[in-house]
Amino acid sequence: MEMTVAAAQAEMRRAYLDGAGGVVVSGLAWAASAGTAALVSPQRAIWVLLVGGALIHPVAVLFERLLGASGKHSSDNPLGALAGASTVWLILAWPVAYVVGLQRPAWFFCAMLSVIGGRYMVFATLFGMRAYWLLGFALAGAGWLFAALGGSAQLVAAAGAAIELAFGAVMLKGAMAQRRGA
Repeated sequence: MEMTVAAAQAEMRRAYLDGAGGVVVSGLAWAASAGTAALVSPQRAIWVLLVGGALIHPVAVLFERLLGASGKHSSDNPLGALAGASTVWLILAWPVAYVVGLQRPAWFFCAMLSVIGGRYMVFATLFGMRAYWLLGFALAGAGWLFAALGGSAQLVAAAGAAIELAFGAVMLKGAMAQRRGA
């Protein structure tokens, strides 16, 4: 029997705590990158975000498991393919952001805010949650705003951290309340 979209989304929300773990871990990667931009260099901060970004899913799954979720969806969930496709799209966008960052390191962070914001808009379908539209537009809007205003790498990365950590905390609180109520 094929899974409905609503059932597939519900399973994704249960398995990954509404995706909040990934948002929090991503926010921490942005924070580490902002700290590196401030204390070391914007060029090193780019690598911190790239390496941190590659670790988001495994660290988020560990975090979700520690909080009692499975961190895994069923193999027959059709939204698993959408999650994988959005990951491939994100990885393919990294080199473009990197090349832009060679011109001005802050632009790398602006580009990544927009790319990650776009990916979160896919998560609105993946999890069936409008909050991801808001998160996506907040990140992408910040990326475009800082590009237009000439924000520093440190400032742009700190904004990414603040946005993701704020959304992640609210989403995690909601997911945990939902688990307690279930």
